[in-house]
Amino acid sequence: MIDIDGSYGEGGGQVLRTCLSLAAITGEPIRIANIRAGRKKPGLAAQHLTAVRAAAKICQAQIQGDALGSMMLEFIPSSPVQAGNYTFDVSEVLESGSAGAITLVLQTILLPLALAKGNSQVILRGGTHVIFSPTMTYIEQVYLPMLKGMGIKASVKLGAWGWYPQGGGEVELQVSGGTQLSSIHLLDRGNLRQVRGLAVVTELPAHIPQRMANRAEKILRIAGLKASLQALREKGVAPGAGIFLTAEYENSLTGFGGFGRWRMSSEKVADIACEQLLHFHQTGAPVDEHLGDQLILPATLATEESQYRVANVSTHLTTNATVIEKFGLSRVMVDEVEKIVKVIPISHAETRRVRV
Repeated sequence: MIDIDGSYGEGGGQVLRTCLSLAAITGEPIRIANIRAGRKKPGLAAQHLTAVRAAAKICQAQIQGDALGSMMLEFIPSSPVQAGNYTFDVSEVLESGSAGAITLVLQTILLPLALAKGNSQVILRGGTHVIFSPTMTYIEQVYLPMLKGMGIKASVKLGAWGWYPQGGGEVELQVSGGTQLSSIHLLDRGNLRQVRGLAVVTELPAHIPQRMANRAEKILRIAGLKASLQALREKGVAPGAGIFLTAEYENSLTGFGGFGRWRMSSEKVADIACEQLLHFHQTGAPVDEHLGDQLILPATLATEESQYRVANVSTHLTTNATVIEKFGLSRVMVDEVEKIVKVIPISHAETRRVRV
């Protein structure tokens, strides 16, 4: 059994999700202690518990410690990952409902299902656009297109938007199985092609998204960036607002967002998203800070060495690199000066144990 200290590094949910994905893929039993010890409310929150149970479902794992607030988990897969039709609802672990981020559940099970034999359809219910988590717009417009270049065929369809704290969002994920992952080489992003965006509200007046869109277009135009934004009123169970920007370069994609809050103007929400995008644009890097740690896992499972340059070497990235190396599938080298991440898969002939 592989023992993992969940308090290591950034001490958050990324450690848990990475371990669950790799345990399902390799069949290795794991024990994680001190889960999310670095957070204000440590232990398994609703989205983490849903991710645990989702990962267990697809590989028939035996689990101990799968309870809200638990800081210890044993996860013992009993079969290779099974493709199929699944439904995972974050609100099922909380009777009052939850906006726990279903994007984190998606990222836990995506690679195992992509490597499995056969295609899968997964219905996910909960929070689709939640602060401090990848938004479903980011998953659809940045994360999945970037993984497509590595051989992963997956798509998402957003049925309903789910904001904090009510949730109630729904997404359909389609995954093609039998993937052979290829490496990624991304040191130069090329020229900016366009910035596109969505300014969205649910259960709020139509003038709000229009104001967000107008503000963002003005800010980006002044900065010399060509932008096209849509202002939309969408389906959701509760009021919510946000703006989500995607920058498309010749060789890469990135995305940033801002969320509406009580007594925050529409213009301020747009300012937040634009500030993040412009800051990244000035770095010249092809890979944003968040995608930087998310690419290590697929690169580990690829057939050849990967190399890419990030805007910032985050604690999430270095933590994820260390955790992944514990499974003996790759060596991860991070040059913090040049901000280059190199992932070297260990050959099948040596210690590789992927079960598909």
